[in-house]
Amino acid sequence: MFKDTENTVLTTQEACQYLRISRPTYLKYLYMGKIRGVKVGKGWKVLKSELDTFLKGDYNYSSYQSSFASSLMK
Repeated sequence: MFKDTENTVLTTQEACQYLRISRPTYLKYLYMGKIRGVKVGKGWKVLKSELDTFLKGDYNYSSYQSSFASSLMK
C-alpha cells in the first residue's frame, strides 16, 4: 500500500499536537488564513503538508479570511 505522509489528513486535535499549540490558537490561525483547512461537520481537517508550509512561514494571508477573523475578534 502506498503511504504518502505529505497528504495525511489531520484532525484539529492531531494538528494541535503536531504544532504544539492550543486549540484556540489553532482555530485563530485557521480563521486568519495562516493555515488552510476545510471545515467538515463540526471539525476542521488539514493536510500535514499545509502545517509544514505554515511552520516554514510560506503561508499567504487571504484578505477575506483576515477581515472575517478580525470581525470575530471584536
